[in-house]
Amino acid sequence: MTLTSPHLARPDTWSDATLLYALEEVVERELNRHLGVAKEWMPHEYVPWSDGRNFDGVMEGDAWAPEQSKVSAVGRIALVVNLLTEDNLPSYHHEIATLFGRDGAWGTWVHRWTAEEGRHAIVMRDYLLTSRAVDPVELERFRMMHMSEGFEHDHRHSMLHSVAYVAFQELATRVSHRNTGRESGDPVCDRMLARIATDENLHMVFYRNLLAASLELAPDLAMQAIRDVVVAFRMPGHGMPGFERAAARMAIGGIYNLRIHHDDVLQPVLRHLKVLEVSGLGPEGLRAQEELGLFMGGLHEQAARFDTKRATLLARRAKA
Repeated sequence: MTLTSPHLARPDTWSDATLLYALEEVVERELNRHLGVAKEWMPHEYVPWSDGRNFDGVMEGDAWAPEQSKVSAVGRIALVVNLLTEDNLPSYHHEIATLFGRDGAWGTWVHRWTAEEGRHAIVMRDYLLTSRAVDPVELERFRMMHMSEGFEHDHRHSMLHSVAYVAFQELATRVSHRNTGRESGDPVCDRMLARIATDENLHMVFYRNLLAASLELAPDLAMQAIRDVVVAFRMPGHGMPGFERAAARMAIGGIYNLRIHHDDVLQPVLRHLKVLEVSGLGPEGLRAQEELGLFMGGLHEQAARFDTKRATLLARRAKA
């Protein structure tokens, strides 16, 4: 990677501005790659419109009832969490546009990402309402509460931390959507969420490759950012109403839990980037790398304990 401006000659003095400038070429390359592989798709094609009918209220239709839903109980919980997360797109766009800028390759990516993510909320909401998968009144009240709170990124203070976060978060979102579809019990829902998950995976690859370039450009700072993000990772929907209870039920239901987080989200990114094998680090980078390795070992042990508790709980439920 070449630095095209003389004021970028001292990598020990990286600022967000200089890093954004230095990575512009990588962003442009990754944007072009993304546009070359991303497939156009139409949200309306994934919605079972013929199943729809009026709800109660001004249209004087039928009130929603749980037995109308084709989706499993844990599937309904996960679908609400996933949609409320997608609904907060205006806040996410504001955060990344403020951090990455609206010009050049960075700005083009920000707007393209926002447009693609917008499809996810559109198709999910249309599916949920048309199929009567969830209570529409509760869904709308949750949406109002969640969006009224706004959203502040845990790592908005640092461009590198933000890149590291989204590299993991996009994969976490992909996994959550994919597992929700499989556990939903509705093939239509499964197909829709599989389509969304494909987008999320492409977004993950974009940010993962950008993180790889950051490790080459500023290895010590990137290693510290990865350490900080992994140790304090939270999903973007953590502030929504009833999130902790919903997350617990999703964990038991096999949609997203410690084992999945360790095996299917953190490990694949760390392994692909060979983060624990990076050499040539300074004292701070080495410390971060060591702490990251220790944390991952501890997380593996926590996941093993969770697996045992979950298996015991599921066996007890099966006998009840």
